[in-house]
Amino acid sequence: MASSSLFNGERAVVLVFISRVLFSLPFSLLLHGLSLSLLALSAFVVEIRAETSASLSIFKTRPGASSGILLGAVTLPVVMLSKLIQLSRAFSLHEVAIEELQYSTVQYWATSASCLSVLVFIYIIMMRAPDGFIMILNLLWVLCHGLVAVKLIRHFLNTFPSCASIGEALLVTTGLALYFGDMLACTIVKAIGYISSSELVFAQYGIKRSEITTVIQGVILGLLLFPVIFKFVVQVWECSSRGYSEARTYNEIGRSFIFFAFLGVVLVVIIPSWMQFVNDFNLHPLLWVISFVFSEPLKRLSLCIYWVCVIYVSVLRFYNISKNSKIERILLRKYYHLMAVSMFLPALIFQPKFLDLAFGAALAVFLVLEIIRVWRIWPLGQPIHQFMNAFTDHRDSDLLIVSHFSLLLGCALPIWMSSGYNDRPLTPFAGILSLGIGDTMASMVGHKYGVLRWSKTGKKTIEGTAAGITSVLAACSVLLPLLASTGYILSQHWFSLILAVTVSGMLEAYTAQLDNAFIPLVFYSLLCL
Repeated sequence: MASSSLFNGERAVVLVFISRVLFSLPFSLLLHGLSLSLLALSAFVVEIRAETSASLSIFKTRPGASSGILLGAVTLPVVMLSKLIQLSRAFSLHEVAIEELQYSTVQYWATSASCLSVLVFIYIIMMRAPDGFIMILNLLWVLCHGLVAVKLIRHFLNTFPSCASIGEALLVTTGLALYFGDMLACTIVKAIGYISSSELVFAQYGIKRSEITTVIQGVILGLLLFPVIFKFVVQVWECSSRGYSEARTYNEIGRSFIFFAFLGVVLVVIIPSWMQFVNDFNLHPLLWVISFVFSEPLKRLSLCIYWVCVIYVSVLRFYNISKNSKIERILLRKYYHLMAVSMFLPALIFQPKFLDLAFGAALAVFLVLEIIRVWRIWPLGQPIHQFMNAFTDHRDSDLLIVSHFSLLLGCALPIWMSSGYNDRPLTPFAGILSLGIGDTMASMVGHKYGVLRWSKTGKKTIEGTAAGITSVLAACSVLLPLLASTGYILSQHWFSLILAVTVSGMLEAYTAQLDNAFIPLVFYSLLCL
């Protein structure tokens, strides 16, 4: 009974997931594998202790979800280690430079440090350590990523209560710490001019990024920082206009004007200035984007028109169904997963670079709309809030709607992470296959035909999981010959593919976490091996 309580379905799948990666480690990465094992063991101990501790009740996590600490702590480090295995394989074949391998190594250790720092922070809260011990511990946290991750997860859980589990918040904050750290390192290295130093060879590789990567990173991080600055500007403005009589209407219109004016300055002036600083654009970055789109006008504009038509028809149709139908929202939203397949799959095969940019643009639009919705910016805030509520389920809240972000990022992250060297042709398709096909088929078949449940308390069925795994394997059997006909060199072994599909399918069956966030990254990691 004790062992069954320690190893539930989710933990067992995570153990298989980690074991598969460790089994693929070359001798040169044994130290990295040891660190991952220790991190997983630490996360396991913290998660077990969290089940019986009442100290974490200070954080209002998503109701009904387990803590997810183990899954949240190991996912990104395993993703980075899988990428490192792939690059070490390429380095032995002289297909990548040593700088790329060294840079990925630093990224792996930064991710692991972030996760370990948050685990220590959670453990200290459960131990109810005195403030003095926390101050001493802060002195030991010399790694900037770890400190940032701790600050971010505290801010995230306090600002958005009941919106995420600890594991989900850990995944998001570790990713943001890694992304912000990369941006900061790139800026500092460019500023101090140490590029030629052999001691900073990883940083030298880090600033050698494409224009598309720079554009996406600048826009996304700029929009994430925008609410912080906007809040300060609004507070200053409200203090200066406190004596006027037209109180509410005046404040709403004035705040709306400040919002859109300041947003325009950020997008047109501040963010492009950073882009031009860290990357040598020959013209304004916005003009570069326009020239990139029109470099192949027929293909890319046709693709844009196709996307707009699919989005318009799908959103209009499903919005009306959601208002008038009794179909469960979680099932209705799976149709959006199918819509993602129809939109992204052709573009990924024939226009991958343009799809990279399009994902960044879509994420930027989602961020702007969510900021407008949360801040209730006149006149769009309330209509956007009412529209978005038609597609929410139990995992969303009025404070933060995350489902559309998780679906978009679940499809985009494997593609972005495969933009460099990649000798596994299916890795960019990890999100589209696992979410658009596997997760969708599992939900539909399980809802209609499912009888045998994986657990007494859960809703996931064995029939649904089997359908999800089978559908992904069937899609791969069609996709691999298609990729071969377009010039891809195939090197995906079927045993590894079956194992990757099965593990990610079992994770979908057992986890209570937001599967759109974890499953694509787990599937991507296993496909890299």
